[in-house]
Amino acid sequence: MITINMNKAKEITKERLRAERKPLLEVQDIKFMQAQETGNDTTAIVTEKKRLRDITKNVDSCTTTDELKALNCTE
Repeated sequence: MITINMNKAKEITKERLRAERKPLLEVQDIKFMQAQETGNDTTAIVTEKKRLRDITKNVDSCTTTDELKALNCTE
């Protein structure tokens, strides 16, 4: 019987999500700076950055590997 260490699987998933979100956060940083330079509203950008930063918190509530595999930064 194969046993999966869920704690290890969760850590691996968090690392995957961190790698996946890094370029997305960089894009949001650029958008934020451009919005500030032009005086445009940054609310949506700040909201998206927070969502991306908090994405790894979703891992903690997962109870199966299928749930972990389904997590991504694009939702």
